[in-house]
Amino acid sequence: MGKRVCMLLSYLPFLDARIFELEAKSLAKHGYEVTIIAPRQNGFLQDIDGKPFTRQFRNKSFKYQGIKIITYDCKRKSNHPRTHPLFQLGLRERADIYHAHELSSFYYGKEIKLALKKQNVKNVKLIYDSRQVTPDPFSQSMKEIEKRQSKKILLDSLKEADYTITVSDSIKAWYLSMDPLLPVEVIYNAPPLSSDFKVKGGNPNRLVAAHEGNVSDKNLHTIYTITDSCRKVMDFHFKLIGGPRYGEKISVPDHLQSRIIQSGWIQYESLSSLYSDVDIGLIELDPTSSLNHAFAMPGKLFNYLNNGVPVIVSKCSDMEKFVNTYQCGIVINRLNPTAADYVKGMVYLNKNRSMLRRMSINARKAMEEVYSWEHMEKRLINLYKSLDTDQRPYLLS
Repeated sequence: MGKRVCMLLSYLPFLDARIFELEAKSLAKHGYEVTIIAPRQNGFLQDIDGKPFTRQFRNKSFKYQGIKIITYDCKRKSNHPRTHPLFQLGLRERADIYHAHELSSFYYGKEIKLALKKQNVKNVKLIYDSRQVTPDPFSQSMKEIEKRQSKKILLDSLKEADYTITVSDSIKAWYLSMDPLLPVEVIYNAPPLSSDFKVKGGNPNRLVAAHEGNVSDKNLHTIYTITDSCRKVMDFHFKLIGGPRYGEKISVPDHLQSRIIQSGWIQYESLSSLYSDVDIGLIELDPTSSLNHAFAMPGKLFNYLNNGVPVIVSKCSDMEKFVNTYQCGIVINRLNPTAADYVKGMVYLNKNRSMLRRMSINARKAMEEVYSWEHMEKRLINLYKSLDTDQRPYLLS
């Protein structure tokens, strides 16, 4: 029987691509018994866009694609951390390895580990899978007292962490600045290699840009402005892959209705099919207002590259280094570019189709040789195996 893994979630949906499609399925494939403990909102589990599953997944526990899912009511009040349902359900699992995906679930993972140690039941291992800098020191939405409280929770919990996983080199360095001896590894949010890659930029009479994921008012303003400007000088379309979350709607200006393609949210395994006609991927982040934006290597970046789609990004430290190293896109030399800056980049690539095609080939090559999930899976499994021996793994790229 394989080692038992329990993934702890406080607010993320259990079908989150990194959690379910990548890590949980990979661990199960390699013989681990994987359980995900996930929250219900108003009695229902939620899809990745926030839509409640009103007809599916109604049982408190069930198996889905080989992964056991245990659910709890996230609104249940708790006066003490050890009466919280996430703690109680996690403790009941008696797993060998607990894998937490948010700071709050990491805290409960720490409490579970300490409780099992005190009961002398087993010496479990604890992994913190941190895809963000939390608390973000640049954040304007969190009060300073909340930042200090969160930082204390983080530092206390890290004392019990057997490994920390991050999604960029700068976030790894941020953790090591707090504890130089902390075991930390980068596992990028990269998909498995798609099988239908085609070099982009082949249609000289048409250019299609894309934005993947949630959209904000700021994103939409930029997208509409880019589309309005580019349509005047070329046959230009903008595809929204994902878009508004459940319950939200967007209003596309009348004069752009034929230029904005709304693909909506689709199943993870079908994502690559939406990139068949996309030439450029937009990533609009503001590193001046968020350390997470400065350090970001988001999943959409690797989804673009996986399908050979060159990117246009702002001057964010990790992405700038990556894009310039692999020559797979354009970095706008501004921390917070305007829509006009992105337009210049797109017009430039439209006029330089041979460069666009080279960038497309470079993007796919980087995924094939270093960054696809096939490579990241080796890092994940190597890390897990190291926890059996308490030795640092020799990580494969």
